[in-house]
Amino acid sequence: MNRPSLRQLVAFLLFALFGFALSGWAQADPPSRVARLSYISGSISFSPGGENDWVRAIVNRPLITGDRLWADAAARAELQLGGAAVRLGANTSVSLLNLDDRVAQLQLAQGTLNIRVRALDHDHIFEVDTPNLAYVIRRPGNYRVHVDPDGTSTLVTVRFGQAEVFGEGRAFVIDEGSSYRFYGRDLRDYETFALGPTDEFDRWAADRDRRWERSVSARYVSRDLIGYEDLDEFGSWRYVEGYGNVWMPTRVAADWAPYRDGHWAWVEPWGWTWIDDAPWGFAPSHYGRWARFGSSWGWVPGPVAARPVYAPALVAFVGGSNFKVSISVGNVGAIAWFPLGPREVYRPSYAVSREYFTSVNTSNTSVSSTNITNVYSATNVTNVTYVNQQVPGAVIAVPTTAFTESKPVAKEAVRVSKETVASTPVVAIAPIAPAHASVLGAAATAPSSKPPEAVITRAVVAKAAPPPAPVSFAAKQTALAANAGKPLDTAAVAALKPAAPAPAPAVKVVTAAAPPVALPAKPASAAAASAPAPATATAQVPAASKPAETVTARPGAASAARPVETAKAPPPPASVAAPRNVPRPPSADERAARAPAPAPSPPEATKPSAQAAAPASPAASPPAPATARAPAAVPPAQAPMAQTGTPSESKPVETAKAPSPTASAPAPRNVPRPPSADERAARAAPAAAPSPAEAPRPSPQAAAMAASPPGAVAKPPPQAATPESRGPRGRPEAARASDKREAASDAKKGEEQRKRGEEEAGRRP
Repeated sequence: MNRPSLRQLVAFLLFALFGFALSGWAQADPPSRVARLSYISGSISFSPGGENDWVRAIVNRPLITGDRLWADAAARAELQLGGAAVRLGANTSVSLLNLDDRVAQLQLAQGTLNIRVRALDHDHIFEVDTPNLAYVIRRPGNYRVHVDPDGTSTLVTVRFGQAEVFGEGRAFVIDEGSSYRFYGRDLRDYETFALGPTDEFDRWAADRDRRWERSVSARYVSRDLIGYEDLDEFGSWRYVEGYGNVWMPTRVAADWAPYRDGHWAWVEPWGWTWIDDAPWGFAPSHYGRWARFGSSWGWVPGPVAARPVYAPALVAFVGGSNFKVSISVGNVGAIAWFPLGPREVYRPSYAVSREYFTSVNTSNTSVSSTNITNVYSATNVTNVTYVNQQVPGAVIAVPTTAFTESKPVAKEAVRVSKETVASTPVVAIAPIAPAHASVLGAAATAPSSKPPEAVITRAVVAKAAPPPAPVSFAAKQTALAANAGKPLDTAAVAALKPAAPAPAPAVKVVTAAAPPVALPAKPASAAAASAPAPATATAQVPAASKPAETVTARPGAASAARPVETAKAPPPPASVAAPRNVPRPPSADERAARAPAPAPSPPEATKPSAQAAAPASPAASPPAPATARAPAAVPPAQAPMAQTGTPSESKPVETAKAPSPTASAPAPRNVPRPPSADERAARAAPAAAPSPAEAPRPSPQAAAMAASPPGAVAKPPPQAATPESRGPRGRPEAARASDKREAASDAKKGEEQRKRGEEEAGRRP
């Protein structure tokens, strides 16, 4: 082959590859799934992607990338995404940053989400982006995320499953049974909470989950089919020869027909989309086929083993641009449709590949591949006989204006004669251009609330970069009007210049410097960490019920990579000055050691208390801290109860008998007797018995330190997550000064007690 021929071949191949890529880009398939707004309670508002309008949300509305929801006060909502469900609590703002076959990326600017993930493929992404962090779900499980109204903190909870949090330069693994509240975006300042009982919102979400798990319909359809659980309450299943398992609705009128009770809306990239009014209407409207059995309609689902592919409406349209019907004001433009039957091929009105064309049909009905290929390859399909076109009442018609304005079809429907239907061609596309009201849906004029402006514009942290914001309808309207009801393909949308700026979410994409690592262990307290959690967190249970290894995470610490220094007890003093058993004043070091300190503990907080340092003479206890703290748990195997200052119940400490006084010297009153060897050993622990009546009890922190085995790492005791336990949010200087004054007062009292003891000793004969 000569050189010119080689150049020509290379040029031809490059041109072919370019053309193939351009063709694939222009005919990019739509996602095979959407999110369904499956439940509404209270005031729920909706804003379509690319628009600034907020309207009242409608059940069964398909949600796509760019759509936003706002749950007002005392409101709730539920989204279904096939193998997952997302529940919105009151005062919650959610946006769909990205939703396709592989990614489900939500923006939570404020409020509470309860998320149940039943299935998650290894290459799929489920991400919730908040003002503080990106929350990435890694396993099927139950999760909860709460963002405070001011956006300064995010509480994440994993009841079961596993998740990861990503911040600025840092990432952590959140295992099941864990709950953390993070402040800021660097994940350095956080609190840990005990995983307590569920609240009313969680219990409601669990009830919704049980509808999934116990659904009878799951035996007959794929579990990825959205809305199958609603079929149980409103119909029954039966086997029909030649069709297989068929669902028959039981709560419909005698003259009811599919695709009659609801309205049409324009949803990109599918175009004209049916939104059914019935609570069970989502699944039979977007999957499967309908057939008439005697006097009743039955829904025939696709194969159970096939992953269902969503379709905007499985219907065929009747009439073209010149189709008219007669109403009271004369002849007007109209559009009609009827449901497709089993084994009939659905022809999308949007540009798709051959693979998608095959999948959207074979996943929803039993149909031969030959029939699919013939329909896909044909430019004009006119020789098809549709079964339901001949069924009385199956063809529904409305005026064009009612269609484009998303008005209720049942109220706007007009009668069409058999002759008109038989003589009018069947088409795949409703040749009607959408209007702005078509995008907003049936509630375009209904009053609605919307989130505060600060919430709408609040920036969030993301791990995965979301796609650009959708192009507004105003920017596409002219092109759509010239396209006769056919949605614009990807290339046409990309070529458009926005007529007005679309509301784009402010997203900061972060990258972790290292792979996610485990956070410190959660506390084993039975206290609840409900969302939203109170600022003072949860109450702690008695230390005896907690395992010894339980540690409350040090707020502000990234991980357990830098352990707390080992606390070393100084040797006991060689002797104790007389008078005996009289408390000596505490030293400056001891006062510093007793002072309560915020968590994480400063270096002096790891020193042993005075009781542990000087076992022969118990010192006065420091004043109680402002915030009550639970003592650290110590298992009996490591530290017997007698070592922690609590007398053993099985073997009480023996009391040494004092020598009887002589006859010539009456026994002095109120003079302490000398301690026995057993008593001195018992006093080595923080709480010795017996002790003078006025001597205060030792602190629990000192008791835990004294009972720790040699070489053990000092651990901060579990405590309620008050402002004192959040690292940099330590106790104020005024509080520490107050502690020093109280310590000085204790020292003065100790000195006075010592002097009284000396005076008593001097009065003895």
